[in-house]
Amino acid sequence: MTDTSPIYPSPARLDLIEQLHGHEVADPYRYLEDPTDARTIQWRADQEPLIRHERTGWSTRPHFAERIEQLMGSGTISPPYFRNDRTFFMRRDPGQQFAVLYTIDPGSTQPRVLLDPMVLDPEGLTTLDSWQPSKDGTRIAYQISIGGNEESILYVMDTTTGDVVDGPIDRCRYSPIAWLPGADAFYYVRRLPPEDLPAAEANFHRRVYLHFVGADPLADVLIFGAGMTMTNYYGVEVSRDGHWLQVSAAEGTEPRNDLWLADLTTSSPEQPAFVLVQGDVDAQTGIDFGRNGLLYISTDREAPRGRVCVTDPEHLAATDWRDLIDEDPDAVLDGFAILDGPELTQPMMLVVRTRHVISELTLHDLKSGALIERIDLPGAGTFAGPIERPDGGPVVWGVYTDHTTVPQIYAFDGRTRELSLYAAPPGVVDVPTVHSQQVTYTSADGTLVRMFIISPTGIADQPRPTVLYGYGGFGIPLSPGYSASVLAWVEAGGVWAVANLRGGGEEGEEWHRAGMLAHKQNVFDDFHAAAEYLIEQGWTSREQLAINGGSNGGLLVGAAMTQRPDLYQVVVCVAPLLDMVRYTTSELGPTWTVEYGDPDIADELGWLLGYSPYHRVVNGIDYPATMFVAFDNDTRTDPMHARKMCAAVQHATTGMRPVLLRAEGDVGHGARSTSKAIDESADMLAFMARWTGLHTA
Repeated sequence: MTDTSPIYPSPARLDLIEQLHGHEVADPYRYLEDPTDARTIQWRADQEPLIRHERTGWSTRPHFAERIEQLMGSGTISPPYFRNDRTFFMRRDPGQQFAVLYTIDPGSTQPRVLLDPMVLDPEGLTTLDSWQPSKDGTRIAYQISIGGNEESILYVMDTTTGDVVDGPIDRCRYSPIAWLPGADAFYYVRRLPPEDLPAAEANFHRRVYLHFVGADPLADVLIFGAGMTMTNYYGVEVSRDGHWLQVSAAEGTEPRNDLWLADLTTSSPEQPAFVLVQGDVDAQTGIDFGRNGLLYISTDREAPRGRVCVTDPEHLAATDWRDLIDEDPDAVLDGFAILDGPELTQPMMLVVRTRHVISELTLHDLKSGALIERIDLPGAGTFAGPIERPDGGPVVWGVYTDHTTVPQIYAFDGRTRELSLYAAPPGVVDVPTVHSQQVTYTSADGTLVRMFIISPTGIADQPRPTVLYGYGGFGIPLSPGYSASVLAWVEAGGVWAVANLRGGGEEGEEWHRAGMLAHKQNVFDDFHAAAEYLIEQGWTSREQLAINGGSNGGLLVGAAMTQRPDLYQVVVCVAPLLDMVRYTTSELGPTWTVEYGDPDIADELGWLLGYSPYHRVVNGIDYPATMFVAFDNDTRTDPMHARKMCAAVQHATTGMRPVLLRAEGDVGHGARSTSKAIDESADMLAFMARWTGLHTA
């Protein structure tokens, strides 16, 4: 470690103080919001020598890069998706940069490539965002983005010839595709043209349209969304037989939705006659259209951990729903699939729940909901799915993973009641032997919080260099899963802990809401308590403790380092939100006010200022060794957050530990090539290793 303080650039500090709802809010680095400002360009250039110098001390980086590449060497495999006699799936072979979309033609057993992102773009800057086959499998709608911008340009391909028969259609970010029977038309979601909107609203104003393949998108039929909230997101689905159209609407990322249903046999696809199923209700609800004509409804209405109800199309009111799978007071409903057909003596439902973050499967009678039996999983991990054939049958598929198992595809057969391995990634990986355990600790207000600790086996000496990871937002759970970075760190002798904080979905919707809006401080308290537990139990020490989080998790570690700079030795803050006063002024920020609060509302600004990391930086503090990781093409969390916070902490810190910016171009918030993912992970592990004292063999 260095024994001299880093010399940081001295960018201009603005004497900018705004009066906002009675608060004096300083913003000395406002100009760093603009990447084209000459001062920003100069500041960014001045950061490069700092990160280059820091890299000279990363003695472990070559080892981590090599080991992460090896641990990712299995490749990946997706479940099968069936359309009549055609199969679709994704697979990434060892050494490939991206997963490739394959089909198996009717009458064949050999996969055939439909879409390879590296063929579309040999430079590796194009990502396949999503895809949806038509109901007969003859066409597929797919969406791609360039340079990580997640803007999703839509095309349609003929699956037999491989010819592109439609597109490009732009402005399709986060668009579902709902095909009508016949493969000639589909519903989708598209933003209004930016030239028709104020600049600040160009990312919003989505609408549901009906598109006919080959037609000019300007002629698409507006179906839904006119006059509604500009930040609304829409879901759209057409039932397997084309009978029903389902549309849902949610304001931003709020944990509730309104839901409509239209009968396409009594109204035209161009003018569906919608009936409101759920409106202005504080709940999330969705409909699965059974092949028996019934509607299966998954909802957290009056059941924050989720339940499954059943009704028929003539009785859509919630008072007519009949509980089929009751809410479990200790487990969260994740999904279900129906097993049916003449090969079974009775139709059944396979239900997936997570009990304290660990998946479990149960099999139920489809008519009564009665439990038939519990299905053993391969381990204490995560089962994603299940996925059924649209035309039904006795078999469903899902993905299983845990901390030492690469994601594998399992099939459950209702005839034998057996869960068996269906497909594994194509490569073989030498996975290190590690120990994973789940512990419970107490947060500041007495709430019990769970945490996974992954540690080396056969190493007795403690405390050890440790990474504490968390997220705590948007109802997203941190479930057990395979991670090359985690395994590389632990194999090298470190400890990795994952805290299941409030704000996530680990214990249902109430757990989520206990960490959002006015209750956001609970998330940070849970995180601090996790760190203190790891120290008190001897796993690590303050001098050996690193914290890591991305996106909302970047906000988490940014808040942690400003609230308790004494508790953490290292911070890796990836693609973060950090200026919570101005987060709504860029990218998708306005869609998150339902999670964080709106700075334009006096009381809610008070919540935000209570923890906004950028505004809690204090001069004269010895801040942890910190690396802010930002991506130039990030269209979710603007990289301005990392720039402003980095400048503020560099100005304020008094210690010898570095405060750095790792900025990268041609990358966005989400998907990237395998090589870029390896480089990013190796940098982060090497930085944390240097400043926690972890040395590889």
